Amino acid sequence: MEQADIIIIGAGIMGLCTAQQIARRSALRVLVVEQGASLGLGSSGASSAVCRHRYTQDEMMMLARDGIHAYRHWPEFTGLPAPRATFHNTGALWINPAGKNWADVESQRMAAMDIRASVLDTAVLRERFPAINPCLTPPDLITGAGHACDSGSSFLFEEDAGYFDPVDALQDLAEAVTSAGVRISMHTSVARIITSGGSVTGIQLKDGRRIGAGMIVNATGPWCDRMLEPLGLAGRWPLSPVRIQVIHLNRPEAVQGTIPVVCDLVGGIYFREQNNGQQIVLGSTLEEDEREEVNPDSYRNWVDDHFKASKLHALQHRIPALPAHLGVTGYTGLYTVNTADVHPLVGPTEIEGLFVANGFSGHGFKAAPAIGSLLAQQLTGLQSDFDTRVSSDFLAFDRSPIPVDAHNVLA
Repeated sequence: MEQADIIIIGAGIMGLCTAQQIARRSALRVLVVEQGASLGLGSSGASSAVCRHRYTQDEMMMLARDGIHAYRHWPEFTGLPAPRATFHNTGALWINPAGKNWADVESQRMAAMDIRASVLDTAVLRERFPAINPCLTPPDLITGAGHACDSGSSFLFEEDAGYFDPVDALQDLAEAVTSAGVRISMHTSVARIITSGGSVTGIQLKDGRRIGAGMIVNATGPWCDRMLEPLGLAGRWPLSPVRIQVIHLNRPEAVQGTIPVVCDLVGGIYFREQNNGQQIVLGSTLEEDEREEVNPDSYRNWVDDHFKASKLHALQHRIPALPAHLGVTGYTGLYTVNTADVHPLVGPTEIEGLFVANGFSGHGFKAAPAIGSLLAQQLTGLQSDFDTRVSSDFLAFDRSPIPVDAHNVLA
């Protein structure tokens, strides 16, 4: 029977970042198995790949910081002299009706974690980002009626935030890990994880072959419960594959200046530039838009008309120069939402040798290199550069739910 030291199930951003972090510190035999015929067919390839730091939990902010640090220093992290992916340092603007007090507190929290952030008043916001309307009056998403906009107040701005190309990132990681001796087996479906005496011993593929390993990482994204259920672990956490809708539109010439990543808590949307500012990517921050449970093998892959209409109205409120009629396209992807606390589960389970990286609830991409670090430290017992110092207890499989005020992608 073929043997490996570690098998990682899933070649998305979590699986490949974990493989890269293991390869940075050890010579263990690592095999990554992926059911897709090419990279990026799961959640990672459909990610908006927003890289921002602000979270309600300090530990999540540190994981985001450490993950974004790797993206900002991608050639050093991957070891590739000319990687495909580039970090787009647009910054991230938070528009929150709580105003100055909230922005001041959050900027101070970030400063304590060595995350650069500033508070912009309305005049500075208009100067730096002339396309952005600072109004804090919510748009009417039911009727689409207009209103007299106010002038806003104070806004949090993350200096070192931005976005990354997810498919380029996956291709870079695949090249980096295979150069380091990691094997990647594409179009390889796992039927089950094999255990004996309370420990993992390997995997059985759907074609009947078996591969032995003493450590296995479940990084299968929306398919995670299919691996956990036969082991009696699927019911421990409510992990739901949900359909997420994203809109793309060409940027009109009338929209002037740089557009940062914008987290608009007034309109319930986020958006950012793409293709060197020629397009805008638009999505939702609302919990109700993150709860449509689907079969990850078969779900509607188009954007619903009512979603498109409401999100475009919110965007036109935030960018008034957008014309009334826009040509848009869209696509859908998948989150795996942990409905207990919208935080992921990372680390060992009660089955010896079985590790999980599941339930990221839309938070995963930005933190992926740091999540890989958490797992690699646990799997190898070794440390390396690009490591996070966040405690493994924070996202442990046997933890209690984390108290959060909101159960959405901004939690």
